[in-house]
Amino acid sequence: MAQVDSTDREFGFIGIGQMGRAMVENWLALGYRVRVYNRTREKLIPLLEKGAIEAHSPADAVVPDGIVMSCVSDDPTLDQIFSDVAIFQRLGRNGIHVSMSTISPRMARLLAERHQRQGGVYVAAPVMGRPDTVAMRRQTFYVSGPARERERVKPLLVPICRKVLDLGDAPEAAHVAKLASNFLIGTVVESLGEAFAFVEKNGLSPQCFYDTITEFLFDCFIYKGYGRHLLSGQFREPLFRLQLGLKDIQLSLQSATESRTPMPILSVLRDRYLSAVAQGYGDWDWTAINLEIRRQAGLSSEQNEANL
Repeated sequence: MAQVDSTDREFGFIGIGQMGRAMVENWLALGYRVRVYNRTREKLIPLLEKGAIEAHSPADAVVPDGIVMSCVSDDPTLDQIFSDVAIFQRLGRNGIHVSMSTISPRMARLLAERHQRQGGVYVAAPVMGRPDTVAMRRQTFYVSGPARERERVKPLLVPICRKVLDLGDAPEAAHVAKLASNFLIGTVVESLGEAFAFVEKNGLSPQCFYDTITEFLFDCFIYKGYGRHLLSGQFREPLFRLQLGLKDIQLSLQSATESRTPMPILSVLRDRYLSAVAQGYGDWDWTAINLEIRRQAGLSSEQNEANL
């Protein structure tokens, strides 16, 4: 793996949510200089205390001809930020915009074309991992975009993650993989919740069932981690907000419609998450759909009441 170019030891980061903060903290600990911008300034303060450089606008976060990363909540926010001509002027011909957000493939293509016309090069690098995983440098990055720029960006990503997975030249490829991955995780949460409700109503302890299936049938960290979390009933403190999970599902449905890809299970998940948001769980962890699963099964049990 190539070394970080000395000119890239300082770069910009736009969007300091839970994920962004964890990544920036790791880079600061490694000695990088990071310019940070966020619409809500209060979120910057812990990073400024650790040595980050405050940017007073998105364009101010851009090192001329350098790298700027973005990690924002949705398509409209990213579209608005990267409509400022000053950003493209500062990126110039050699700068790179690394987009870490979960966005639609269509938005990725639009931004890549906009950069090609106005300045800088678009590289996708969405994050697979929750904030606690990111803090421990155990997340995975899906990366796609022009080859030269991908190779320039990778040395910045490798020190703060478990793996960088290269998905080729298409600007939207990494975002497609991220949406498909989140869909699969959503199906794991839904199916585990349904299975736990089923065994409980038929006289078997969900904990006993979990211990059994994770011993041989589903012996992997996704089933083990999410199974433990569902059994804990601790949904109030979000590592990934349910409202954002619904947003990702809706993006996947939009992209599936555009590509004429039938995904009936995805439609079921959309209804489940929409129902959970309607019940007031939008700011809870996205695993709080388990409360809806249990409610529909007639299990208004101690687990539900402990979390309400």
